[in-house]
Amino acid sequence: MIKTNSLINPVSLFLVVITIILVVSCNSPKTKESTNQPNVILILTDDQGWGDLSLNGNPDLSTPNIDSLAQNGAMFDRFFVSPVCSPTRAEILTGRYHVRGGVYSTSAGGERLDLDETTIADIFKQNGYKTAAYGKWHNGMQYPYHPNARGFDDFYGFCSGHWGNYFSPVLEHNGKLVKGNGFLPDDLTNHAVNFIDTNKDNPFFLYLPFNTPHSPMQVPDKWWDKFKFKEPQNNHRYKEKENTEHTKAAYAMCENIDWNVGKIVNKIKELELEENTIIIYLSDNGPNGWRWNGGMEGVKGSTNEGGVRSPLIIQWSGKIEAGKIVKPIASAIDLLPTLTDLTGISSNSNKSIDGKSLKPLLLEKNANWEERFIVNHWRNKTSIRNQQFRIDDQNKLFDMISDPSQKEDIASKYPDILEEMVQYKKQWEKEVLIELPEKDIRTFPVGHPDFKYTQIPARDGTAHGNIKRSNRWPNSSFFTNWTSVQDSITWEIEVLEEGDYEAIVYYTCSEEDIGSTIELNFGTNSVKEKISVPHDPPLIGSEKDRVVRQESYVKDFIPLNMGILKLKKGTGTLALKSLNVKGNQVMDFRLIMLNRI
Repeated sequence: MIKTNSLINPVSLFLVVITIILVVSCNSPKTKESTNQPNVILILTDDQGWGDLSLNGNPDLSTPNIDSLAQNGAMFDRFFVSPVCSPTRAEILTGRYHVRGGVYSTSAGGERLDLDETTIADIFKQNGYKTAAYGKWHNGMQYPYHPNARGFDDFYGFCSGHWGNYFSPVLEHNGKLVKGNGFLPDDLTNHAVNFIDTNKDNPFFLYLPFNTPHSPMQVPDKWWDKFKFKEPQNNHRYKEKENTEHTKAAYAMCENIDWNVGKIVNKIKELELEENTIIIYLSDNGPNGWRWNGGMEGVKGSTNEGGVRSPLIIQWSGKIEAGKIVKPIASAIDLLPTLTDLTGISSNSNKSIDGKSLKPLLLEKNANWEERFIVNHWRNKTSIRNQQFRIDDQNKLFDMISDPSQKEDIASKYPDILEEMVQYKKQWEKEVLIELPEKDIRTFPVGHPDFKYTQIPARDGTAHGNIKRSNRWPNSSFFTNWTSVQDSITWEIEVLEEGDYEAIVYYTCSEEDIGSTIELNFGTNSVKEKISVPHDPPLIGSEKDRVVRQESYVKDFIPLNMGILKLKKGTGTLALKSLNVKGNQVMDFRLIMLNRI
């Protein structure tokens, strides 16, 4: 029998207790919150106005899942974005005014974000986050403008400004062309849910830029049927301008978005990630039509209040007070510094940030917040907003508290305020607009050593001779009316690395027109191929559009393998020509894919 002492040495007892604590600590399961930084889900809608939510008092639609985000988190009373798509996206990505990053248009290269800009995805990736973007990119297509080069590990969607078909369309996955699966917003959401599932044990940054309610106004019957025979109760202040069929389609699309937001939130709840996930919801500009928007002046494209006011909702359960209303004005440029501040990661941006962190407004009860000016600029029109006033592009002054509809110019009543804001506008235009070159000399990059695929779409091309675009809006268009050997399509490109590239042309051609030979050349090297397979599908879109579209209809284009084109490093003109014309026209052209061998 082994005997023990009745008294234990105090030092020994202390060591035993510490050992037990350490063992238990090491072997006990740790919560996600204690081991990982918070996840971030950034949801951006396309052309959804401030008034397109039941949360903001619109009785004509129901958005319970989005409303719930605000009820469980914070909602900004006055939040501002740019008047159109690509500028807002650039400001979200960089925390800087869009013109600083070279964004001045929505297509033909002007939508591209300069390569020396650091994106929010770059920053999160550098800090150990898994990153993904699913949806409409609209800040550059060819690598390194491509999302996979801007910090996103995974990308599924399209890089153009809009898409011509929302039902199982051709999309891309990390540069490779793929076939979509079902209604596009639903498809994007399914990818997002899978990404969350896959990365539930890692910190992740998920960017979900939906393509709706941007036109074409396509939405499944499941959502349309509610609105089909229902006239809106509320109308735009200029009712005579409103197309109620367009309004109803937009509302149906918004209710579909809400359903998809619900799927995201439910997945977060299912995985018990709610208290460790920041969810942000906003739109990229004002409504894409004259529909109810709280009586504000302006729609998409306008620098007035109605063109730039967006909902902004931020939910972080257990951290941000539920139902909080944030009164100070804020902007898209604030999202990058806010999210890096909330997650506690290093920003590592190589440029000065125009935005400021909204963290104090979100987490403090009585934050000390200084008065500020927010700038909205588009197509040589600049409007300035402070907490109470706005001057428009003509320097008319409005009191946005007593006159949110901008009906009365009060410049003569408040000359000092007018002068202060006018001077700020002049200074901003002098300091910021100067960063945008008078002429865009950026070429389209081809053959980056880190990426296999380069898309060369009709959107970025220049047509010569008889060739015409299928629509005046370049995004998602194709070239047609190619009737002469004198006709051609060209692109100014820069080959980043010499090599052999498989050249594939996507075309359509009727039976009676087959037989033409086309040539693709760059410098002294070229490939040519005869069009021998007819493919003459109908235009797609009208059968599913709820409203007649303004943009191009699309078609099912098929590939023609041109062979291997050797590209030498350097700048020059990539040209697509025809050596003969066998029928009435050569073909309709949509896209060249250059795949590194």
